[in-house]
Amino acid sequence: MSQPANFSAEHASRLRLMAFDVDGVLTNGDLYFTPNGDEIKVFSSLDGHGLKMLQEAGVIVAIITGRKSAMVERRAENLGIRHLYQGVHDKRAVMRELRTSLDLASEHTGYMGDDVVDLPILRACGFSATVADGHEFVREHVDYIATKGGGRGAVREVCDFILSAQGKLEPMLRQYLQT
Repeated sequence: MSQPANFSAEHASRLRLMAFDVDGVLTNGDLYFTPNGDEIKVFSSLDGHGLKMLQEAGVIVAIITGRKSAMVERRAENLGIRHLYQGVHDKRAVMRELRTSLDLASEHTGYMGDDVVDLPILRACGFSATVADGHEFVREHVDYIATKGGGRGAVREVCDFILSAQGKLEPMLRQYLQT
């Protein structure tokens, strides 16, 4: 069971860097291959806008993933995500290096993953999150469990949660009401 929401919000309020896994988080985890062997991934536009809003609010966004895909590179470029790490076997080590290069303490970092291989990095960050359909064991060890599944708005939900915890969500949303 995750911590109470106020515990999670306290951790999310301190974030200056939020990193995400891809398969099962930014996508639903299904792997599609064409007859030529090309990989196809489906991303949520809701999640994409949430990532852009995080960046606009001053939170650095990174992708740290175990697989390597040209589709992920294209998506990161499209969203303006400069910190992209693919084909990573030790995600915690990459986070440590990124944190050091950005001069951030671990309590100012967060990660969203969905499977047990993500637990070392999830536990090394000040804020951890998973998707509703993440592995049960992972859901037992994170600060925040999204109500939505991977690739289906879970990332947007977490982005909104972080922005809300930092007092930035409502002002950002209000700008869309102005004519």
